[in-house]
Amino acid sequence: MMRSVIVVVVLLVAFGCDFIKMRSDGAELDANRQLVAKVGTAYLYRDELAGIVPAKVEKTDSAARVEAYIDSWVRKQLLIQEATKKIDINEAEVERKILDYRYSIIAYEYQTYYIKQHLDTAISPAEIEKYYQENIDNFILKQNIIRATFLKVPKNAPQIKKVKDLIFAKTDEGKAELKSFCLSFSAAYHISDSTWMIFDELVRNSPIVEIPNKVQFLKTNPYYETEDDNYLYFLKVDEYRISDNVSPLEFVRDEISNIILNKRKVELAKKLEDEVYNNALEQNDFEIYGR
Repeated sequence: MMRSVIVVVVLLVAFGCDFIKMRSDGAELDANRQLVAKVGTAYLYRDELAGIVPAKVEKTDSAARVEAYIDSWVRKQLLIQEATKKIDINEAEVERKILDYRYSIIAYEYQTYYIKQHLDTAISPAEIEKYYQENIDNFILKQNIIRATFLKVPKNAPQIKKVKDLIFAKTDEGKAELKSFCLSFSAAYHISDSTWMIFDELVRNSPIVEIPNKVQFLKTNPYYETEDDNYLYFLKVDEYRISDNVSPLEFVRDEISNIILNKRKVELAKKLEDEVYNNALEQNDFEIYGR
């Protein structure tokens, strides 16, 4: 939600600033300023180009940016002048929209500052669990996910015959040896832990991804080996969940954390608005006439 607000505000800033500069149409020529471009009775002056080019930009790039801005200004002025010939422009409505954009930008900047100062980013496991249980229907899997060990090993790698034994190793020594083997010889690997992964992403760039019925495959293959011209592939599935079923909490934990944080941001923005209004109401800082 906050990301959407940011996008809207940026667009409004871009449009609002350009429009304000374009409103020079109809103004008199200022002989005391260096003229850069002219479209009808709209003028662009050299001092209005200040800030377009950041510091420490090479001279060639600087000139190119200025030229691009001037060309853009001319094109927009021509479009505005064409529009005023073809349609009726409600200047009062345009002015109101520009003011609305300005107020939205200022309010957003203050809300961002306020939220940064007051946002509690600590989220307890209990809070995540509670949100998950209360909104469990919102966490339906769209893809098959697994907890698994997956290895992609060149056919000429040494100790290939030991790989299966290492994959099924229960001891710390065996697990450490598997990791050492993977680091030394595998082209890609993932050793099973508490992490849930999307099945197709885990086995991408392997023949397994081409298997048509993934659900049946997962149900009937706790362990699977295959190969292509250059590599051997080993897959041991510890646990899986099929699409259209409820996602395990661990798979959506980060998503829930972001949802909770965004809800807090929205609540803080509303709290700020209410605080400002109520304080102004107590201090008689505003009046509304006609009611």
